[in-house]
Amino acid sequence: MPLTEIDIQGYRSLRNIQLPLQQLNVITGPNGSGKSNLYRSLWLIARICEGQFAASICREGGLLSAMWAGPRTNAKKGLRMTLGFRHDDFHFQISCGFPTPSNSLFVYDPQIKEELVWFGPHQKPTTTLLERSVGMTWIRDTEGNRVEYPLTLDANESVLSQLREPHRYPELFSIREAVRSWRFYHTFRTDDEAPLRFPQVSVRTCVLSHDGSDLAAALQTIRETGGGAAFNDILTAAFPGRSLQIVSSVEEPWTKSPHCTELSVGLTTEGCARPLLARELSDGTLKFLCLAACLSSPCPPPLIALNEPEASLHPDLLPPLAKLIVETSKVTQVCVCTHSTVLTEAIQSLSGVEPIRLQLRQGETVVDQSFRGL
Repeated sequence: MPLTEIDIQGYRSLRNIQLPLQQLNVITGPNGSGKSNLYRSLWLIARICEGQFAASICREGGLLSAMWAGPRTNAKKGLRMTLGFRHDDFHFQISCGFPTPSNSLFVYDPQIKEELVWFGPHQKPTTTLLERSVGMTWIRDTEGNRVEYPLTLDANESVLSQLREPHRYPELFSIREAVRSWRFYHTFRTDDEAPLRFPQVSVRTCVLSHDGSDLAAALQTIRETGGGAAFNDILTAAFPGRSLQIVSSVEEPWTKSPHCTELSVGLTTEGCARPLLARELSDGTLKFLCLAACLSSPCPPPLIALNEPEASLHPDLLPPLAKLIVETSKVTQVCVCTHSTVLTEAIQSLSGVEPIRLQLRQGETVVDQSFRGL
């Protein structure tokens, strides 16, 4: 069930943008054109379904900071930020604004003003699954009846994140779980104290964590679920003369077989008598391994979003990364935000998919109208 469109209004430089999406999407443009804002708007939608929307907005500086940054009236009343997306069969849309003025210290928290979920191309009473306004929420139950939601809702969070009784609202639960399974990768810690540089708990890990902290376990899972040969090909293309080795903890003294409790990432290298462990590898090498792990998942999520994956990578690593992105898009939807011309052109050459080019005009992010998908 791929994402077919995102509709963002009033978020930072995204004053009003409707963007059709394909199975593979490469979003590019100069620095400051709004690529990261577009990526973060998708990430915020996922946070909405996890009950972390208000906290995420506050970490950005509060609603005043997250709102459309262009010309606007001084009055806070009436200002809205709207996030929405469309799959083939349903739409989701949520609008938030400032709470009623008071003496509270939470005056810049986002308050949900409207929330809608509907089937079909146009929202109308007969196709609406969820309709929420300030003080009132209606949901369509399994029998098709439009009923008032009986529980008190947090004004700062989506209905989807607060739903109970999945058997009564299966469609809404299905939407929530689909969005919660999206995966976003924009920061892999590779500093000297980064968790991935140290031994990690040995537990089967089908999907890499957002920060790459479980890299060793994720790579070993790929190898044990049939993806080892393909991953070795990726590694050979990226690092000729090197091969992956996952190092387990030492053998326990009371058993004759290895008792694997911790795993470490290692690379065997021509000319070296031992594998180089994660704590010895460069930032770029570790980041590429993280990207390869998230794109080679044996249980790929329905959406993988990458923000500036080229950062810290040598230009020679971009062609194999492009190939991996294109191959991954054959089994799951992929969105890549990048300002690398090399990576963009390599993906386009391999896939034939034209990139989505953004521009900033008078403080507003717009899509280059030469983009043929519009």
